[in-house]
Amino acid sequence: MPKKKPSPASPYAGLTQLGHLTATPASPERAKLERVPNPHRNSRYLVRFTCPEFTTLCPITGQPDFAHLIVDYVPRDWIVESKSLKLYLAAYRNQGTFHEGCTLGIAKALVKALSPRWLRIGGYWYPRGGMPIDVFYQTGPAPAGLWIPPQDVAPYRGRG
Repeated sequence: MPKKKPSPASPYAGLTQLGHLTATPASPERAKLERVPNPHRNSRYLVRFTCPEFTTLCPITGQPDFAHLIVDYVPRDWIVESKSLKLYLAAYRNQGTFHEGCTLGIAKALVKALSPRWLRIGGYWYPRGGMPIDVFYQTGPAPAGLWIPPQDVAPYRGRG
């Protein structure tokens, strides 16, 4: 089935990555988080993105670091276009950054792009040097009356 191009009046007309061959950006700063209008802006609902194979580099040793990231957000006027989010996250693969800076950098970039009602991120980092580091951030109290499931990522237990 041939690809249909959105009309210029479509809320999707400005998307530059979805439906196009797009290279992984060289860095998060060069990545473009794209957004589209929230089709249910009068409803409160939760969106969850799970990235169980996130990678970045230690800024000192250059060794790879791995994490299981979970991003939960309650949209306001915008939702993130998922391909752009995948490319943004992949741009960290060759980026040297500490776990805390990386996790909060992702959260703050999403807040800047989307202005959500609420956002939280859990960065469950796999151990290096014998110690896992988990990093959590949220923009404020969770919205009252909204079902927000637990992230349910088991703490690292080694082989036991």
